[in-house]
Amino acid sequence: MDRSAVHRELEDAREMFHLLLATASDADLRRASNGTRWTNKQLLFHMLLGYLIIRALTTLVRLFGRLPDGASRAYARVLNMATTAFDAVNYLGSRLGGNTLSTRRMEIMFDHVIAKLHRRLDTETATNLARGMHYPTRWDPFFRDYMTLADVYHFPTQHFEFHRRQLTLGE
Repeated sequence: MDRSAVHRELEDAREMFHLLLATASDADLRRASNGTRWTNKQLLFHMLLGYLIIRALTTLVRLFGRLPDGASRAYARVLNMATTAFDAVNYLGSRLGGNTLSTRRMEIMFDHVIAKLHRRLDTETATNLARGMHYPTRWDPFFRDYMTLADVYHFPTQHFEFHRRQLTLGE
């Protein structure tokens, strides 16, 4: 894993998030996004959420990466069966976050989570980065059947860039 590349990805996303919020008008933020049921502001919160969940995902990899392969495979299968419930929580959570948090609060949260990810990445061992587990592939297009901890650190930026293309800011 090229840690410096992941650090750059994290910083690029942080800078882009600030730019998106700084250049968006109130009307832009209320406008529907492209290809989702969220407004642009709700989608921006969802993009932030992609980084916020990494703490939980890295904890799962640390746990399941030490267990027999079948444990995470069974866990992923159960989560895939709960996709409908996950989709509802994901949708409603992003609506709630986008409707209640100010853009300033979202910026602060984004900065905070990126700083934490930088610090955490710097302390990861090569052994930990190579650990992996099976993931619920129906939950997100960027979840693969098996992902290492290194893959998990890359995931939120893939998610961020995908959704950035769905924003309709400045149109």
